[in-house]
Amino acid sequence: MRLTPTERDRLLLFTAAGLARARRARGLRLNVPEATALIADTVCEAARDGRRLTEAIEAGRAVLGPDDVLPGVAALVAEIHVEAVFDDGSRLAVVRDPLGEPAAPADEAPGALLPGPAHTERPAARTLGVRNTAAVPVSVTSHFHFFEANPRLDFDRSAAYGMRLAVPAGSSVRFAPGAEAEVGLVPIGGDRVAIGFAGLVDGPLDAPGAREEALRRAAACGYLGAAGAPERDNETEGGE
Repeated sequence: MRLTPTERDRLLLFTAAGLARARRARGLRLNVPEATALIADTVCEAARDGRRLTEAIEAGRAVLGPDDVLPGVAALVAEIHVEAVFDDGSRLAVVRDPLGEPAAPADEAPGALLPGPAHTERPAARTLGVRNTAAVPVSVTSHFHFFEANPRLDFDRSAAYGMRLAVPAGSSVRFAPGAEAEVGLVPIGGDRVAIGFAGLVDGPLDAPGAREEALRRAAACGYLGAAGAPERDNETEGGE
C-alpha cells in the first residue's frame, strides 16, 4: 500500500496516540509526546466524525487533565497545533491550555523551554491574486507551502513556489467559494525543505530541477495555475 507523506504522518500520530491510550488504561501518567499525540489524535478523529472546528478543539481539551500526566507536563504543553481534515477541507486546529491549569508556571516546570525574543512577521515579498473555484471554503495555514495549496485554488503556481503566507504563525487565510482575494507571500526560511503537504516537492525546494518537476507534477494532477504562466499584473516584488 502506497501512502502520501501526509497519510504517513497521520498513521504515526494514530500509533503514538494508541500507545498513550494503552498506557493510560494501565494507570500510567503520560509524558509530553504521549499527551500531545493523544490530544491531537482526538481532534483529528472528531473532525473525521463530522464535527466542526470548535467542537473538535473542545474534544481535544476534554480528553486529558493535569492528573493524567506526569509532573511538569501541563506547564510544558501550553498549546497543540494539528491540521485535521474537516467536511469543508483541511483546517489548522489550535488547542490552547489542552491540559487545564498547570500546577506551576511554565518557566518553573522541569525541562521548561524559555522563549526567545519576540518574532516580527516579515512584510510580504510578493502578492498574488487567488480565486477559489471550489464549491466549499478552502483554508490555507500560515506555513503551508502555498504552491501546493488546494488544486481548486486558481493562482500562478510558479510564482508561489517556495513561499508561504505572510501571516502570523498558527493563523490561516480562508477563501470562500467563488471568491477572489490578494494574498501576501514570503519565502520559506530555514533549510527550505518541503516534506509532506501535497507531495509535489517532498524534498529540498532549491535542488536542481525541483521547481520544474513540481510544476510538472502539479499540472499532471490538475492543479489550477500550474502551467507556469508569467506573473500577473497585480503581483509585486519586494525585499524579504
